[in-house]
Amino acid sequence: MRRRREEPGWLHGKPPPLWARIAPVVALVVLVLVQRLTRGEAEVGFFLAGLPPVAAFAYGAAGTAAFAGIVLALLGMPWAGTAHPRGADLATVAAIGLLSVVIAWVRRRRDAQLVSVRTVAEAAQLAVLPPVPEQVGPVRCAGLYRAAQRGTLVGGDLYDVRVGPYGVRALVGDVQGHGLAAVGTVAGLLGAFREGVLDDPELVGVAARLDRRLLADTAGAGDAAGTARTAGPDGSADGSGGQPELFATALLLEFPPGLDLVRIVSCGHPPALLLRASAVSEPAVEPGPPLGLGLSGPDLAVVTDVPLLPGDRLLAYTDGVTEARDAAGEFYPLAARVPALERDPEGLVEAVWQDLLEFTDGGPRDDVALLVLSLPDAPQGCRVGPGA
Repeated sequence: MRRRREEPGWLHGKPPPLWARIAPVVALVVLVLVQRLTRGEAEVGFFLAGLPPVAAFAYGAAGTAAFAGIVLALLGMPWAGTAHPRGADLATVAAIGLLSVVIAWVRRRRDAQLVSVRTVAEAAQLAVLPPVPEQVGPVRCAGLYRAAQRGTLVGGDLYDVRVGPYGVRALVGDVQGHGLAAVGTVAGLLGAFREGVLDDPELVGVAARLDRRLLADTAGAGDAAGTARTAGPDGSADGSGGQPELFATALLLEFPPGLDLVRIVSCGHPPALLLRASAVSEPAVEPGPPLGLGLSGPDLAVVTDVPLLPGDRLLAYTDGVTEARDAAGEFYPLAARVPALERDPEGLVEAVWQDLLEFTDGGPRDDVALLVLSLPDAPQGCRVGPGA
């Protein structure tokens, strides 16, 4: 499963790039050469005092202290061609060097803390939404996930593929909101789905379980927030609205053992695309209500059986894909662009993502999840990309 994405850059925990370490050295040499060659006509020696602060962003305390010492030595040497600084000038440069050493020490310590915090955060997020295996039971899959919020691996979208006694089941969903605020809801839904894969013999039962999970989370959030209640004249409690609304859309898929078909239940989610040879179509699936509204019971959810032929693939996605816009405000036409993108069958999800980046000139502003599923007769092997 490919994850977004952004490794911690310079000044955000990652070691500084090579050019940042070389730049202070090059500047030191250039300033000394200019001063020597101009024989005092261009007084640039005091620019040397700016090198220790620059070095503090690329070196540790020891390296910065070395730069400060070199600068003081050069300013005090007549052969360097600099103006002869007085004691007060040297004291000022020394103070700048000392402050630079402190900055370098604080930066290194902060970088170490950022690396530690990021490592823990990534481990926690990967525990919520672990990578999808290359093959789950007889079903092959390829997935891609990009969270909208910078520096995160998990947002408001989710998917999972699990095998159980009733076949292989997959979930693709999109909860209200995105970013870290939605991770708790994502974790609750994934936990309920994994229980349903083992316990619920019918796919509609899994949908009902997810709906109950969201309703319980909504009630719990309302209690935690202290829903406002005031006592009436007769002493009875008069509650007013204040309970937060929590909902999600979801697409549930089931590959029954020994059958060349897929069962689909839609809970207000965009339909999956069926890729058959060079044709792309949407299976006729009756959409049900979103999860979390108390309406997704077994009597309302509709199961659709879709026959599968050798080579068929199903592309499930979230609305972060189809609601992405270009500079003219046009939505991304996923179904229309997939036929040209699947020339590389094994890299379809990555091809869609790259095309989406070009279409939106930088990427969508919402979470994006793509999941391709196929039976073993399909020519596409499932590839799981490295996490970000």
